[in-house]
Amino acid sequence: MTSLNNEKLRYKELADFLKTRRARTLPSQVGLSSATRRRTPGLRREEVAQLAGIGLTWYTWLEQGRPIHVSTQVIESLARVLLLDKQERIHLYLLANQPLPADIPGYQESVSPILQHVLDSLILCPSLVMDQKWNVIAWNKAACLIFGDFNEMNLRERNIVWAMFTDNKYKQLYGDWNLYAKGLVGRFRSMCGQYIEDSWLAQFIDDLKMQSTEFNLWWSLHEIESNKEIHKQLNHPVAGILDFEVSNFDVSDNSGLKLIVHVPLSETDTATKMKSLLDEATVTLAEKKGHLIV
Repeated sequence: MTSLNNEKLRYKELADFLKTRRARTLPSQVGLSSATRRRTPGLRREEVAQLAGIGLTWYTWLEQGRPIHVSTQVIESLARVLLLDKQERIHLYLLANQPLPADIPGYQESVSPILQHVLDSLILCPSLVMDQKWNVIAWNKAACLIFGDFNEMNLRERNIVWAMFTDNKYKQLYGDWNLYAKGLVGRFRSMCGQYIEDSWLAQFIDDLKMQSTEFNLWWSLHEIESNKEIHKQLNHPVAGILDFEVSNFDVSDNSGLKLIVHVPLSETDTATKMKSLLDEATVTLAEKKGHLIV
């Protein structure tokens, strides 16, 4: 029964993705006249079917989430007609089970001592390692000073997506929270195409929809974004404005893990502010230890 439900979820996800992309595509973008009266600005089902060279009934079944096998040729035709970009095309392939999806590996509680040493060596760079579910499983001291003490959090609280939508301090930390959080949903969804049948993922999404109206709204848009190097500006409650260049790296000994490094932007005073935060934290820790000794 679980396997059947998972397959239904995959077909529904594929149907919803096709419908949102059809509604987004304007007739003029694919060489059709937009002079005729339309209920919606996007393409009609029959127009997509005709342009893609497939039967209208068959395409309608696809948008209804029926269990239909989709070939590579059909995927390519639909991607072309719906003007999908690279990330959206990859997402469509995964939803159509081309290639077959992989299961999310079990939760990994820690990283190797060597990788932890790498994190600790990035003294002024808030850095962390996340797994395929976007759980933070390793971090350095600088990351705790910026994003919160991961040592004091449970597993769900250490999930990047969960924290972004349920922890109020992130709305203060990110100056343009709406823009960043919406983009985060797109990047998370891009990963989800590979693991849509995973029961953990389905439960996580349902729980987060209940917790956050913004996530519930943006998840329904089916937008896809790539995970690329970005500039990130944060508004820290103590240090003030911090500017970072953010890079993501695959961990070589486990391709499912990602190393995320925030490097202080050289043209700013971010490195100086990070050093002050670290020095202050060191003094505070020493004072606490002194009180315990007394």
